[in-house]
Amino acid sequence: MNNSRLNLNDLTAFLAVARERSFTRAAARLGVSQSALSHTIRNLEAGLGLRLLTRTTRSVAPTEAGERLLATLGPRIGDIEAELAGLSAYRDRPAGTIRITTGKHPAETILWPALARFLPAYPDIKVELVVDHKLVDIAAEGFDAGVRLGEQIAQDMIAVKIAPDMRMAVVGSPAYFADHPKPKEPQQLTAHQAINLRLPTHGGLYVWEFEKDGRKLNVRVEGQLIFNDTDLVLKAALGGLGLAYMPEDKAAPSLASKQLVRVLADWCPPFPGYHLYYPSRRQQTPAFTLLVEALRHRG
Repeated sequence: MNNSRLNLNDLTAFLAVARERSFTRAAARLGVSQSALSHTIRNLEAGLGLRLLTRTTRSVAPTEAGERLLATLGPRIGDIEAELAGLSAYRDRPAGTIRITTGKHPAETILWPALARFLPAYPDIKVELVVDHKLVDIAAEGFDAGVRLGEQIAQDMIAVKIAPDMRMAVVGSPAYFADHPKPKEPQQLTAHQAINLRLPTHGGLYVWEFEKDGRKLNVRVEGQLIFNDTDLVLKAALGGLGLAYMPEDKAAPSLASKQLVRVLADWCPPFPGYHLYYPSRRQQTPAFTLLVEALRHRG
């Protein structure tokens, strides 16, 4: 046997017998049969070409070579066992960095509140959020996961729902509606000033989508203002500069305070909300598994 290929388990077996001075006690400590332990020691001695233990009917004692091996190997095996025990702490205290690409809206409304609750319990886990409105190839760009609307996720990804279904809302300020009639149907939006949002992925304007009784309508609206940020769209709507089309929850505080008025609510049905997605082939770490469960929507 090549000494470099000696099995660590065989050396551990020798140490147990040499310390216990008994095959019976060593076998019980190791959880193996006495015959299996004897076979292991014989193979070890044959591989080394040395006798390590002197056996009599009443006792077992290390030979001179065995004493040397016990003295030099014992502390080192102990160090290895201690290090392996230390590694188990990583199971008990999951660690690592998790990189997530996300849009601004889910980062603020879903991820941040969840992380504020999650991270204090796991001090060895780090989370990096990269806010980017375009659709990202998470594998190519080194992300562990992404957050997007359920409709935007590729088929080869695992998708975990992390938020309830969403609705869009068409809103305007009371001052705006003092000068403009409230639209009753999406087609009437063409007579209104719209505050548009430019999509970063393709550069086009976001199309206002509507559906009612199975009838779907996409309306391209015109106006004096175009932004690439929904916070500015909201500010413009509050300022009375036109109608805005945005996630219902983003408009909710202003609707509750009556700073904004909603129209066409019956044309804005629910649709799949935000999902965390990652490659189906991804090997999940304990830290990633914990974060997924913390984000999972259970409503």
